[in-house]
Amino acid sequence: MIEIEVYAAGVRNLEKILELDHELEAIPGLHYKVDSNHDIVYMELDSPTFTVTDIRAIFSKLALNAKIVGTIPSEMSAKKSKTQPIKFPA
Repeated sequence: MIEIEVYAAGVRNLEKILELDHELEAIPGLHYKVDSNHDIVYMELDSPTFTVTDIRAIFSKLALNAKIVGTIPSEMSAKKSKTQPIKFPA
């Protein structure tokens, strides 16, 4: 089980909560709860199906600035590409 906590000022607005619900319901294995008194979203994942970059993109799409609270789980850190640029001879 992977847990992550996100602070997003403005998420207490009911319209934003509904928009966020619409975005997050499509993610398999994700369970979440919104603390509307403190603008916090608690998330639990069965497995790492998305990254912190993906989380920020979802919140950004809703005009919310997501800030991760605490340590980012290593399973959720941004995936780095293992590809290398092709070098052509001069």
